[in-house]
Amino acid sequence: MNQALAAIRTGGMRHIIANARALIFDVDGTLAETEEVHRRAFNGAFAEAGLGWHWDRPTYARLLRVAGGKERIRAYDQRNAVSRLSFAEIADLHRAKTARYAALIAAGDCPLRPGVAACLAGARERGQRLAIATTTSHGNIDALLSVALGGGWADLFETIVAGDDVPRKKPAPDVYVEVLARLQLAPADCIAIEDSGNGLVAASSAGIPVVITRSAYFSDDDWTGALLVVDELPEIDT
Repeated sequence: MNQALAAIRTGGMRHIIANARALIFDVDGTLAETEEVHRRAFNGAFAEAGLGWHWDRPTYARLLRVAGGKERIRAYDQRNAVSRLSFAEIADLHRAKTARYAALIAAGDCPLRPGVAACLAGARERGQRLAIATTTSHGNIDALLSVALGGGWADLFETIVAGDDVPRKKPAPDVYVEVLARLQLAPADCIAIEDSGNGLVAASSAGIPVVITRSAYFSDDDWTGALLVVDELPEIDT
């Protein structure tokens, strides 16, 4: 596609996005580049527990194909036949990781991605409804957004559905199906904003058009079926 046609297509997508009744945001990688902070928190928790584990970036990139922090710990444990942790031990390890993540975020280690704050403000000015559909936990969402958007951040979003609120995590469509039910909107009334192939599959399976903002760990995912793929949200600023 030449530059002129690309500009026309992007302009048309801006109009579609601006006229959606609701925008539904993923969190990790979409609102902020959190995954490296998560990786550091995991490794800190592993060291504290004396496990001798260390997830380098390639290892963590592979594990991100598994949705959910506790699920990633179990997948790594089983794949490597390291120690066979119990469900209770995994839960304790994940709680320690979550506390470390919150401390790193509180230290200012993870600002919002460029254009996110302006996108949220523009949507509110247009009267669009805002929601969150994510695999991460409510605690992680609050840790990030209370720093990035202030203590009243939750008032910006009409509903927030996290991974533990539904039976299955992304790429299953459960979080999006639940958001639609709470908003009482049809899928075509909404736009999902995602950064990963799992997120694209989840939202698309719920019938919701998807805008992808490429992030550090998922830049090479398959974006077939996405409404629009951009590097940063300012590219769709309306």
